[in-house]
Amino acid sequence: MTLKQRQQAFVQLGLFINRHLSNQWNAKEERFHNDLNTLIQVAYTYNGWFTEDNINRSLDGIALMLDEKGLQEFSKNVNEPQQAKTVAVIMAGNIPAVGFHDLLCVLLSGHNILIKVSSDDPTLIPFLAGMLIYFEQSFAPKINFSEARMNNFDAVIATGSNNSAKHFEYYFGKYPNIIRKNRSSIAILNGKETAAELKELGKDVFYYFGLGCRNVSKLYVPEGYKFDGFFEAMYDFKYVIDNKKYNNNYEYNRAIYLLDLIPFLDNNFLMIKEDNSLHAPTSVLFYENYTNQKQLVDKIQEVRPNLQCIVSNFEINGLKTIAFGQSQKPTVFDFADDVNTLDFLNTI
Repeated sequence: MTLKQRQQAFVQLGLFINRHLSNQWNAKEERFHNDLNTLIQVAYTYNGWFTEDNINRSLDGIALMLDEKGLQEFSKNVNEPQQAKTVAVIMAGNIPAVGFHDLLCVLLSGHNILIKVSSDDPTLIPFLAGMLIYFEQSFAPKINFSEARMNNFDAVIATGSNNSAKHFEYYFGKYPNIIRKNRSSIAILNGKETAAELKELGKDVFYYFGLGCRNVSKLYVPEGYKFDGFFEAMYDFKYVIDNKKYNNNYEYNRAIYLLDLIPFLDNNFLMIKEDNSLHAPTSVLFYENYTNQKQLVDKIQEVRPNLQCIVSNFEINGLKTIAFGQSQKPTVFDFADDVNTLDFLNTI
């Protein structure tokens, strides 16, 4: 199977997803669209975080990754292996189909993949893999899944928490590997943001209920910043409190703060708390003050290894930022933890 064949299968998958989301089904694929709709309902029943909106949002992001022009450019970085290796990929399950980019990189690079899906997301990746095989039969022997202990592989890509990373390093340290730990994202405000800009920032905070490493979990704000306008802009996202799992987190964290007499701001679906930590619990946004840009940059450089995205609508010396509302729209060139997965796969 040539690189072009592999690439075209992914392009066809992206077009299928677009047809599904726009309800432009064709008769030949109707059974697959029905299967996907059923899986979406099953996924939500199994995992209350995986609402239909969030699954569709994730699928839309995958389709954007699989745009033909971008994928052609991305494929230029592939060095065809002399002999295909088997790469074990242990996927996270915090947001729907979050391991797809690893699947794309491994198969596009010409290697075989052995997948261990997360118990929180057991159906979406197998469905997408099945559609790839539908569009390109040669993928069939190159895609395998493991439910038990993983064996017979040459390299590992594992995504999890800081605790699980210790286990991954113990078990897989002797193999070429990428082992990802917890990462968080931050936003930087200067107090001059418009209501429209802050509403865009709300997407970075609330999409996927804030569970992704690309979700903003902390704000850096100028000394004396007033949160009234921020809270007002967040009002469009009040629907999150209707989700039982989110509401349980909100009620629990609010009770803890009240019992411990910890000061916080609250708008009945989001709490904002001053805290030097990066990763806030679900339903909470941490913030930290800064007095000037030098101090701000110094603060962020200290935690830079633990950051996935820095979101801001103004330039900050020495920091690569993305615009409000864009953190959950990674391109195919956006590698998790800034580790180039294709470069890794080219060397195994």
